[in-house]
Amino acid sequence: MTHTLSSVSALLLSVALFIFGHGLQTTLLPLAADRFYFTDLEIGAMSSAYFVGMVVGCLGAPLVIMRAGHIRAFAALVSLMSAAAIMHPVIVDPYVWFVIRMISGFCLAGFYMIVESWLNESATNENRGTVMSIYIVILFAALMMGQISIATMSISSFIPFVIASVTVSIAVIPVSLTTSTQPAPITLVRFRPKQLYQNSPAAFVGVLFIGVTQGALLTLSPLYGSQIGLSTNQSAFYAAAIVGGGVLAQWPVGRLSDRMDRRVVLVGLGIATIAAALAIVVFSPNTFLVAIGSAVLIGMFTQPLYAISVAHAFDHAPSEAFVETSSGMLLSFGIGSIAGPLLASIIMGQLGPSGLFVMVVVANIAMVGFILTRILFRQALTAEEKTDFEYASTAQVGSVISPEPLDWETEEYVIPPEEFPAYEDDIYNFETSEDDDGAEADQDGSDDSNKDVATPHKT
Repeated sequence: MTHTLSSVSALLLSVALFIFGHGLQTTLLPLAADRFYFTDLEIGAMSSAYFVGMVVGCLGAPLVIMRAGHIRAFAALVSLMSAAAIMHPVIVDPYVWFVIRMISGFCLAGFYMIVESWLNESATNENRGTVMSIYIVILFAALMMGQISIATMSISSFIPFVIASVTVSIAVIPVSLTTSTQPAPITLVRFRPKQLYQNSPAAFVGVLFIGVTQGALLTLSPLYGSQIGLSTNQSAFYAAAIVGGGVLAQWPVGRLSDRMDRRVVLVGLGIATIAAALAIVVFSPNTFLVAIGSAVLIGMFTQPLYAISVAHAFDHAPSEAFVETSSGMLLSFGIGSIAGPLLASIIMGQLGPSGLFVMVVVANIAMVGFILTRILFRQALTAEEKTDFEYASTAQVGSVISPEPLDWETEEYVIPPEEFPAYEDDIYNFETSEDDDGAEADQDGSDDSNKDVATPHKT
């Protein structure tokens, strides 16, 4: 274990630096945009643009990584992210910021892919859970530290943008100087929403509404804090409190879902979110301590939802389809996250700051209603049939999507070495597993049979 951690220590240090800069931007940008008199809709569109870039990155970043290799792709994406960060105060225009946030989302998706594939290959089956858990803890800690660091800066100055850019830039140094061997080329899988829905409708649709909620809360909570009268410093702590609440609840809620139907846990968390959000809308916290307490509660109820949904999807997927399943859940979440900030900003423009939590209420009502119908149609799995909840399932990106449909009718899909000069000595063919014709259909007619999945084999 010590040897494994030492081999990825440079990578984990880069994660801490990069995510610190990213966390600083997530709090800084909505507050700065408000100061520059962007409308609520423009701020919401800018926030949605980040998730547009992340979804595009899930499709396009694998090609960058496969062509350049992990280290060079890492350096390119981090450099681009740093340049994007410093451009915000140079050109203060909502349309330009929209494009910049798309670029940042693309870079972050590629960053997560490189880091998580590297960690997965460096770890063994015995310590992978521990390594990924340490990674997640570092990720959340750096994100929160970046968010609250704005409290020591003035958003009216150039300095916070410079700090975000410099911190992200420095993140490239540990990986560039590492002597560790970079991973083999990443695995390509297809995104097939129909099969993913048939596999687990509750997880696939549920995570769409979860994306609506979490995308809005992550990007617009600093703006909400500012609009209810909190200072810039207090708004930063408010945004960090939502993430912190999720960190506190993630593991205990996940373990609880191992002992009962995960859909019931999702419904329970959804109802708790609805109650907490309604309380915020009705009573509108007007003191710092009350606002922080409500933010922690909202974080505890909303942040574990994604991991529980992914775990539920894994329960109904064969092990060889975990990468494809994780990819599908991520894209569904990304689509919801695109819609969330935009919808919330429109409602905030009509109802004021409480509109953020009005949208949270609506999204969670939709999620709870759909999952309740699934509970009626599909019997819960037994404890023996379920996979154990792992903290690593909270990772932002755990897989890679191919934007090009692979030829699934043939037994091999060979990547020509000349197309990927970084790996000229390796040719990978992707073998597919046949559908299990004997698998039984779900009670409501959905098919739970195994899906075709690409897995790399060196030839």
